[in-house]
Amino acid sequence: MSKKVIATTSAPGAIGPYSQAIQMGDLIFTSGQLGLNPETGEFGKDVQEQARLALGNVKAILEAAGSSLNQVVKTTVFLKDMNDFAAVNEIYASFFAEPYPARSAIEVARLPKDGLVEIEVIASLKS
Repeated sequence: MSKKVIATTSAPGAIGPYSQAIQMGDLIFTSGQLGLNPETGEFGKDVQEQARLALGNVKAILEAAGSSLNQVVKTTVFLKDMNDFAAVNEIYASFFAEPYPARSAIEVARLPKDGLVEIEVIASLKS
């Protein structure tokens, strides 16, 4: 089974030695997506806007791979401040429907570019 690189200009490009996502068999593994506007490269003004942008970037990458948010089986949410969990959860809930993916949420000391939230997912291809 070989790895296939997934890339789209509808999400911020990789700025280091990594891919936006990798397809391996029927699974898509995205890199963590920050709350950056893909057109301007600027962060959203607050944690909710950054969460919305991060999930929009994840969505764009999955669609480029031929998948969708409905196919997500696992998410990992990295937060600069766990006190933002409820605000991010509100945005998160607007992107996913039942049955919800499995999820981990982790507070971290620092995120790339000093972002407030970063989200990565594992999804299956559409059947």
